[in-house]
Amino acid sequence: MSTTRQTSIIAAAAVPHAPQFLSRPATEDLEQVERVRQQLAAIGEDFRARNPDTIIVVSNDHGDHFVTHSVPAFCVHAADRADGMHKHRGDWALDPDLAYALVPELETQGFDLAYTLSAKLPTAFTIPYEFMGYTRETPMTAIFVNAYVPPQPSGRRCYAFGQALDRALRSLGRRAVLIASGGMSHYPGTRHYPHPDVDTDRALFERMKAGDLRQLLGLSERQLDVTGNLELRATLMLAAVVGERVPFAAQFEPSWHHTYATLAWSLDTPPVDEGQALIYPALPARRVPLVEAVYRLRTSAADARRFVEDAAAFCDQFRLDADERSALVALDEAALRDAFGIHALLTAGARTQVEIARKAQAGAGASAAQNH
Repeated sequence: MSTTRQTSIIAAAAVPHAPQFLSRPATEDLEQVERVRQQLAAIGEDFRARNPDTIIVVSNDHGDHFVTHSVPAFCVHAADRADGMHKHRGDWALDPDLAYALVPELETQGFDLAYTLSAKLPTAFTIPYEFMGYTRETPMTAIFVNAYVPPQPSGRRCYAFGQALDRALRSLGRRAVLIASGGMSHYPGTRHYPHPDVDTDRALFERMKAGDLRQLLGLSERQLDVTGNLELRATLMLAAVVGERVPFAAQFEPSWHHTYATLAWSLDTPPVDEGQALIYPALPARRVPLVEAVYRLRTSAADARRFVEDAAAFCDQFRLDADERSALVALDEAALRDAFGIHALLTAGARTQVEIARKAQAGAGASAAQNH
């Protein structure tokens, strides 16, 4: 059986988009900026080699568009071109065919996706696009998530949106790469700006680097806010698609005002937990008589006494295979648990009950001998 996850999204990356990457002010460590640029360029090269038919960038508005007249939780840009912003002014090509198709397709998935035809394209979208080596003429599908204007979509809602987006793209027959653009801890416009929560970021990053992305679901709206990680909503969408996979690229670069964290995944690789046996597996359907026998020993003191008195007679009550019977007569806990898959709570409990019965029998025998 193939271990490859069947998905319309073939690769994904979580990337930063700090405006300092473009402006390169004297306050920045320009060697650090260059390291981030090189990492993004390498990921972009990898993505292009996979020949996707669409590039989706999910990021947030920074108070430029969605503040007073409408603040959608999720919004796709459906024009064929959009003007960039700041040092990225000028036309950027978009994919209106996919954008328009996503609106009704996501409705079937339980999401009322808004769309815009006039919003400019913020540098949160265009910086990682350029740094990853895409040109302005490479059509982008830009999806906004409301990160900064309360009430924002919850982390779980963002995760669910990522799952729905994956299903919608599969239904539409598209083969995409997904770029989740957003910094880790930073506090634009606030007094906290020079104080990113690097310790929290490092802990989150190390677990994502190990393939544990579902941890992000444990972050409440307040935790996202106070740690400066509001933009992780984009990464939560990505997490729903990536699953428990180890990234093929990971870079952690804390600065005085941001944590630049970059991770990239190939969805050709299996999840980290696939193929690993569960410590507490499901009860084996083909061994129901053996399960029942061990359960009786686990829960019935009377049955435990019968087993101690005559293990073979106790086993005669159950339709056991020869190897099952042999393991049960010997009360081979390791074999019952590991070879036959009997739940560990049953095997451990059965051993305890039988030990109690044996001690009671030995005590009764010693008492009888003294009275004789």
